[in-house]
Amino acid sequence: MNVRLNSPRALVLALSAAGVIGAVGAGAYTSANAVNTPAPAVAAPMVTMPDFSTITTRNGPAVVNISVTGTMKTSMEGVAGIPGMDPDDPMFEFFRRFQGQMGPRGKQQQQREMPVRGQGSGFIVSADGVILTNAHVVKDAKEVTVKLTDRREFRAKVLGSDEKTDIAVLKIDAKNLPTLSLGNTKELKPGEWVLAIGSPFGFENTVTAGVVSAKGRSLPDDSYVPFIQTDVAINPGNSGGPLINTRGEVVGINSQIYSRSGGYQGVSFAIPIDVAIQVKDQIVATGRASHARLGVAVQEVNQTFADSFKLDKPEGALVSNVEKGGPAEQAGLRSGDVIRKVDGDPVVASGDLPALIGQKKPGTKVMLDVWRQGARQELSARLGDASEKASTVAKSDERAGGGKLGLALRPLQPQEKREAAVESGLLIEDAGGAAALAGVQAGDVLLAVNGTPAKSVEQVREVVNKADKSIALLIQRDGDRIFVPVRIG
Repeated sequence: MNVRLNSPRALVLALSAAGVIGAVGAGAYTSANAVNTPAPAVAAPMVTMPDFSTITTRNGPAVVNISVTGTMKTSMEGVAGIPGMDPDDPMFEFFRRFQGQMGPRGKQQQQREMPVRGQGSGFIVSADGVILTNAHVVKDAKEVTVKLTDRREFRAKVLGSDEKTDIAVLKIDAKNLPTLSLGNTKELKPGEWVLAIGSPFGFENTVTAGVVSAKGRSLPDDSYVPFIQTDVAINPGNSGGPLINTRGEVVGINSQIYSRSGGYQGVSFAIPIDVAIQVKDQIVATGRASHARLGVAVQEVNQTFADSFKLDKPEGALVSNVEKGGPAEQAGLRSGDVIRKVDGDPVVASGDLPALIGQKKPGTKVMLDVWRQGARQELSARLGDASEKASTVAKSDERAGGGKLGLALRPLQPQEKREAAVESGLLIEDAGGAAALAGVQAGDVLLAVNGTPAKSVEQVREVVNKADKSIALLIQRDGDRIFVPVRIG
């Protein structure tokens, strides 16, 4: 479950044992009777911990607490309650509804605005009062208050926010404020020590530390951001606070956790500072952030797809649909293409593609390294604006089974082609065997097999007979297109 950190949660305290890191030096042993005296063994280098106190003292004053106030509409019954009846009584709800429907004035429901309050964190990036935080911290806020470590409070103005990257920029009327130095996410390495400063559960200037677990993580609801994964303890209220390396530089903005309880469970995610600064600069200059789009639906390349498309390894973004008239179609991309690089940057998982494209500006020209029908190609695409129409990410069905393909096919009638808005394809009248196990259903339209358009039953049979381990079927269902991997050997 993906959890936004400023959501109100029950406070759960846990105790954890502290580990001690040390090193043992090997001593040299010599004998008086030995002819050759061995050289003394070199002692292993001592492993030392970073001095988190120095980093905290230097950077803490630039971290702020953010309080937000807003309102939300709630529905209330026209009649307050039933006198003399316990609200826990099983019949209370029945009589309450009956009274609400049959009350003297016939009132059903009333809308009432209820105050909503929340807290988060942020940090100062400019001495004149520019502050970075998360967009979800200040979403729908009517009033934003920033509190400094010296206990001064300021009313903040939201210069702009970008939900696609979860970045917001605030401004307070102050001068000569302490600021944080900004680092470079590209130089960050897994295993490197990092610490977070924020206000979890409202406890201001709380410091937690850990290591970078991974880089470039793609989350289901945040395809525009290549997240930094850490094991730094992050909880509600840490949202928008800085992730700092051992040199005292900000490398990320703490944003989300994965949790089943609503609290920290060892996995947290931060937005790379490179992405945040790019968005911040746009918001300060224009009041909004823009992102590019390619105009494709993509899905993950698993081992079955890699075997089907004769890829050396299961990497890349498999194009399942190309938006008509969009940048991808104009560049010559087709369904069945596997995008492996964008301007030389590798696309390992399908989520890497939206993150790489989304960080570029609309109108930018990019070079795409594409795998098509067993051969590498290079295509040039001029990117569009994501605000005009967002690209979608299709999720592949990874179920597969052995045996024959098990499809009953027939050509589409002219009326069926018009209804499906396709030029060619075959109607799947029945699905069994390996295809059914993979998720193919009767009524689906088969558009291509291993990237080759499906024009006849004989052609499909020929492609299947030549296939070794697996095939990739491009099907259309209810207007959506997706590749389905089917193992046949």
